[in-house]
Amino acid sequence: MSTNQNKTELEDELESFRNSIGTAEKSGKRKWVFAKKPKGKYYNYRSYVSWFLILILLVVPFIKINGNPLFKFDVIKGEFYLFSYPFFTSDFKILAIGMITTMVFIILFTVVYGRIFCGWICPQTIFLEMVFRKIEYVIDGDRNKQIKLKNQAWNEEKIRKRLLKWTIYAIISFIISNILFAWVIGVDKLKDLIVEGPVEHFSTLLGLLIFTGIFYFIFTWFREQACVLVCPYGRLQGVLIDKKTIIVAYDYVRGEREKGRQRFKRGQDREEEGIGDCIDCGQCVAVCPTGIDIRNGTQLECVNCTACIDACDEVMTKTNLPTGLIRYASEEEIAEKKPFKFTARMVGYSVVLLILIGVLASFLFMRSDVNSKFLRMPGTDYKTENHLIINQFTYQLQNKTKETKQLHLKLASHPEGEIILENGTSVIIMQPGGEIQGNLVIKIPREQLRSYKERIEIELVDENDKLIDSHKTSFAAPFQ
Repeated sequence: MSTNQNKTELEDELESFRNSIGTAEKSGKRKWVFAKKPKGKYYNYRSYVSWFLILILLVVPFIKINGNPLFKFDVIKGEFYLFSYPFFTSDFKILAIGMITTMVFIILFTVVYGRIFCGWICPQTIFLEMVFRKIEYVIDGDRNKQIKLKNQAWNEEKIRKRLLKWTIYAIISFIISNILFAWVIGVDKLKDLIVEGPVEHFSTLLGLLIFTGIFYFIFTWFREQACVLVCPYGRLQGVLIDKKTIIVAYDYVRGEREKGRQRFKRGQDREEEGIGDCIDCGQCVAVCPTGIDIRNGTQLECVNCTACIDACDEVMTKTNLPTGLIRYASEEEIAEKKPFKFTARMVGYSVVLLILIGVLASFLFMRSDVNSKFLRMPGTDYKTENHLIINQFTYQLQNKTKETKQLHLKLASHPEGEIILENGTSVIIMQPGGEIQGNLVIKIPREQLRSYKERIEIELVDENDKLIDSHKTSFAAPFQ
């Protein structure tokens, strides 16, 4: 076989990662990832962040302010609480702008810092790496012991370890499901489910068991496949990041130099001989939770978890070579030694983000406690009564607070006019979070009307005459 042919085959093998994923064989069969237990500075930092976020997850559902949960996301009932402030489906525009703002923030964050969210904040990574894998390391052992256990026959040891691990995984999945349900239905409803028993809340229990099964499946078997095959963020990063984005990167300039990688030899001056600082130990691959080789460059599977940074720094320290061969850096910094700078694209995203935050803040400050809607009753015309013109209206009110509201209706545009409800008054009592709809009549003196389609403004005020909400509509009158 010729030298050129050998070289071509070697290049094809090195480039093969671009046509496949690290968690699948060439045949398409699942390649199980046995990640070595990480350790080091970044892993410790990630552990602290994870413990803090898990604490927030566990504690926040139990926090209430003025009787309202701090956060609640009841999608089924269309009831949401942000910082104990209630939002309903009628506040859809605020929620929509909030979602858009969040997306722009994620995009901006990815453009500048790559997939740092995936490695440090994503619940999938936190639960898998900081909870389930740690349990696995305790029961099954580190990487080599896990591989040995998988390949050995189903003897007493394997059955015992598998049953113990799977049972603990099931219990943790059930606990996670309960906590997430508390974020959705509220901790009070969850307590009712526990106290009153499953028979009284069978549908809630069924949903809880379904979510438990999903979490158990993801963290027991599916694992990193959720990041590689399901999550769209990995695909999105390929569009968002460029050579200026800060990512977990291998310094191939220093790692390869002119003569490429070579095994470590004591007393060798690698820089002088043109040999790269990468000693090809494979530790960066062994600790990778998605089974990739970071030395191949930015890849879909990389979640920027920094495990390879810690592993490489440990090896560099042991061999008396400079650390940082794998580090947070941009491609431009590695290839051209250019420091990080904000690009026009980053500035543009930042401006859009600030605008959206301003719009969202203005909507939040302008949001009223009661949402009101007044419409002329379909199919009706004006009536006359002496010098008064009378219109019939329908109304719909929604109390967005958890307080009882006593509201008065006033005709702000025509002070001498009168609003009369079906019960003969202009006072409405609204229960916390309640909705009311009904009919009313508005009477306005004829001499105050200037158009056959008069614009009027109806105000809702509380018992202290404080304006709660207002609504503008039209009033039919004789042609002038």
